[in-house]
Amino acid sequence: MNVRITLATARRVLTQLGHDHRTVAMLLVVPCLLITLMWWVYDGGPVWGQIGPALLVVFPFIMMFLVTSIATLRERTSGTLERLLSMPTRKLDFLLGYALAFGVVAILQAVLASVLAITLLDLEVAGPVALLLTVAVLDALLGVALGLFVSAFAKTEFQVVQFMPALVIPQILLCGLLLPRADLPTVLEVISDVLPLSYAVDAMNEVQRVSEPSVLGDGTVVLAFTFSLLALGATTLRRRTG
Repeated sequence: MNVRITLATARRVLTQLGHDHRTVAMLLVVPCLLITLMWWVYDGGPVWGQIGPALLVVFPFIMMFLVTSIATLRERTSGTLERLLSMPTRKLDFLLGYALAFGVVAILQAVLASVLAITLLDLEVAGPVALLLTVAVLDALLGVALGLFVSAFAKTEFQVVQFMPALVIPQILLCGLLLPRADLPTVLEVISDVLPLSYAVDAMNEVQRVSEPSVLGDGTVVLAFTFSLLALGATTLRRRTG
């Protein structure tokens, strides 16, 4: 890994994003709008208090997965990745640069959505707000890592979208958003135990309900999945789409 090349890659990606106002708006504004819509649907009642914390990790996770995977795929299909890898840039430098760039966006996204939910949408949080923000950021970074990993296997943007029902939607259904994981059928509960989004939702629920939450275990699992996906992405990333 070359730190200089990694930072240069991150700077290039951030510069490109800065000129793409629609993508920036989608990344930063859409999650806030979706969370506000859910608050409106439930009229800020008890159900909102139950699902609100999970939404703070689910929506950023989805958005970062989609944008990161499609942006990385475009680098490969346009030939940019092949040109970069013909120079001193290595696959890990490329992926880490993308992870850093989209990580900055993920932090902004998670902070905006969390602050909105707490200040304007009356989401009650028993634990430290800083810890809630940390969990939201970790999950957004997980979406970045999963998007980078998936982009290595897709040949078109349509194929990227096809990974949604395979890798993302099952996690949403089993993470505890719709039903507490303990109430799931035994087989589904076992499956949910090996899905990273489940641990992000568990950590967020812990922060919301407990004044002195302990999220080290769940947070460590999410981080482990994130780094593992980045490492796998570095080994499977192709120079170009064949």
